[in-house]
Amino acid sequence: MRQRQASQGARRAREFEAFVAGAAGRLLHAATLLTAETAGDNPRARRLLTLALAHTYASWDRLRGEDPYDRTRQYLATRFARGAWHQYGGLGRARPHPGSPLARLSPQERLILVLRLYEGVAEEQTAALLGLPTERVRAICNRATTTLLHPPRGPAPAAVGAEVTQP
Repeated sequence: MRQRQASQGARRAREFEAFVAGAAGRLLHAATLLTAETAGDNPRARRLLTLALAHTYASWDRLRGEDPYDRTRQYLATRFARGAWHQYGGLGRARPHPGSPLARLSPQERLILVLRLYEGVAEEQTAALLGLPTERVRAICNRATTTLLHPPRGPAPAAVGAEVTQP
């Protein structure tokens, strides 16, 4: 009996290690996009990914044919949402890295944009995962995309040689 349990445990560990070897890079990139950190300095993203992988490993035997990547991505998204929407409660209190283009977006906009555009999750699935209407997900995704594609303009440059008169 013990030998069989040890064998199952070793098989489970090998399967999980293979999964992590294949999926961790993409999941870390998704987590880094969510937290709006830079790739070289992403402690919150790494913490978020570690929590998601630990959750997946704990439920590994109960997956029953379910894709472990989908399960991990789902946990990653819900954990980020729970932490970020409560003022980064579970992810530390730091704000997004100012050098990240995604830092201009709200956590909800980043989450929807990463799920829809980076991960390719359908609107309906994203809406179900977040408990939002499909139309709301579409509107948030469109707004976030517009914000990224059309950054706010800075002040107009002063004309060279122009004098400014004081009233």
